[in-house]
Amino acid sequence: MENFIWYNPTKMYFGKGQVSSLNKELKNYQNILFVYGGGSIKKNGLYDEVRSILKNNNKNYIELSGVEPNPKITSVREGIKLVKEHNIDLLLPVGGGSTIDCAKAIAIGAKYDGDIMDVLNKKALVEEGLPIASVLTLAATGTEMNPRSVITNWEENLKLGIGDWETDATYPKVSICDPTYTLTVPRNQTVNGIVDIMSHTLEQYFTDQEDSVLGDQFAESILKTIIDIGPKLVDDLENYKLRETMMLCGTLAWNGLLRGLLNKGDWSCHAMEHALSALYDIPHGEGLAIVTPIWMEYVSKKRNDKFKKLATNVFNISPKKYTDDELVSEGINAFKAFISKLGAPTSLAHYGITDRKTDELVEKTLLGRQKIGRYIPLASFDVKEIMERVYKLEKELVYSN
Repeated sequence: MENFIWYNPTKMYFGKGQVSSLNKELKNYQNILFVYGGGSIKKNGLYDEVRSILKNNNKNYIELSGVEPNPKITSVREGIKLVKEHNIDLLLPVGGGSTIDCAKAIAIGAKYDGDIMDVLNKKALVEEGLPIASVLTLAATGTEMNPRSVITNWEENLKLGIGDWETDATYPKVSICDPTYTLTVPRNQTVNGIVDIMSHTLEQYFTDQEDSVLGDQFAESILKTIIDIGPKLVDDLENYKLRETMMLCGTLAWNGLLRGLLNKGDWSCHAMEHALSALYDIPHGEGLAIVTPIWMEYVSKKRNDKFKKLATNVFNISPKKYTDDELVSEGINAFKAFISKLGAPTSLAHYGITDRKTDELVEKTLLGRQKIGRYIPLASFDVKEIMERVYKLEKELVYSN
């Protein structure tokens, strides 16, 4: 196991009715920016609950609504403007990962005199941010307990991540996670969230670290739990117990512990998907469902140790029945069958995409780097080959195993 730092300053309130904790957590703040998305929190009653808490505690608040599923730089800039105009001292994002990610970018942008794109492009470093108290409504990104944020600039078709794991700048100070508010999340968004959680776990599972026994078993436990309850949840969307477990899986998958135990992980699939969704504006979870199986098939030809463990320890495939190559293939097929069973898209044909932008995808994946990934580092020709295989899937596939 490599030396590592695990730092996590987020205080989490988990379970039913925890939104009432805002009453005490807001006491040291007066001017609040209430950030939310497209209106789902108005339908499930959370909007009124939060506003009532703000009013009962005599808080001044301004609303920033309409944050997009792939949060745009324009929303971040609007939030920064409101913060500076109204002397905001706390950001209160209420929603899914996109809303909280947007608030994180606002938090550091408010402490920077230049344009927030300087920070996103790594031209400027901001080590402090406005405090954030988040209320989560979607199990997916783990952003409720980590510093990471992904923002899209549609003018340049770029999707960029920020957030330092070892400073307080973008960690929420407080996160309220009540699975009740996920009960109304529709099936497609639920599926996307499940795929994202699974992908976060897999990205760290596929590490270059060879003696990662505890990290592997922790990741395998999360993956097995997702495989067990995922299909049950998409068929029973109002099941609180299933929602509760999935929400906790999302947090544990990407709160930094696995990152430490597994030497930061691979993250090639996320890099490629960010390029894909930056060009085509497809949902993040759906892009991951398309890219990940192709990455698996490509990379497993070069290195297969973790793929054998995935097949055996996660999908319960007996190694006694197969050669190593067959075992790897069975494991990948089991993964493909799982995402197909959930109902996730398996091809760009799902969106009617026919124009091929392979070279641009490669450029936006690498973003000036020579290689990406740790399990098997991928150079530009590797990324190009994977993206060409993505385009070759010209019809939706139904996988079975």
